Amino acid sequence: MARLGGILVAYGAIIGLSDNLGYVLPAIIGLESMGIPSPGETALVLAAILASQGKLQIWLVILIGVSSAILGDNLGYLLGRRYGRDVLARPGPFYHRRLRTIAYGDGFFKRHGPKAVFLGRWIALVRFATAWLAGINRMPLRLFFFWNALGGISWGLAYGLAGYYGGHAAAHVLAQAGLVGLGVMVAMAVAAVVIVRRRERRAAEDARE
Repeated sequence: MARLGGILVAYGAIIGLSDNLGYVLPAIIGLESMGIPSPGETALVLAAILASQGKLQIWLVILIGVSSAILGDNLGYLLGRRYGRDVLARPGPFYHRRLRTIAYGDGFFKRHGPKAVFLGRWIALVRFATAWLAGINRMPLRLFFFWNALGGISWGLAYGLAGYYGGHAAAHVLAQAGLVGLGVMVAMAVAAVVIVRRRERRAAEDARE
C-alpha cells in the first residue's frame, strides 16, 4: 500500500499540470470501496491539495470522492450478499471452520453492524473489506446504506478539507485517529466471538441434558 501511495504521489504531481485529469484521483476511492486494495485515502488528499493550489474545485473533489466511496461500498455489499456467503458455505477444505466464521460474523454485525460500517470507512486496513463482510453477514440493506452514507460523507468531508487546508500533515492526524477506531472494532469482534462461543457451549450442554 505504501508503494502504491508513492506511485500515486508521483502520478498526482504529473497530472497536476492538467486540471480536469485531477478529478480521476478521488474516483479511485470507488475501487477501494469495492474491495480492491487501492490508495483511496491518499488519492483524496492529493486531489484536495491540487484544489488548494487552484487546479481543481474542492467541492467537486469532495463530491466525487464521497460518491465513489458510497457507490463502491454498495456494490461491494451487494456482491458480498449475493455471492460471498455461498462461496464461504460451499463444502470443501475448512468447511466447518468457515461455517463458524459466518456464525461469528452474523453475531457481530447483528450487534455492532452500524458502528462497524461507520468506523470501517475511517480505517485503511478495514475499509476495503467492510462492505463485503456486511453483505456476507446479511446486514439489512437500509441499515447498511444509512451508516455507510454517513461514514462516507463525514470521511470525505474530513479528509477533503484536511488536505485542502492542512495538506498531508493534517490528513496524517486523521489517519492516526483511525487507529483508535481499529482498536474499537477489534474489541467488538472479540466480544462477538466470546458471546457466540458461550451460546454454543450452552446449546451443547442443553443437548446433553
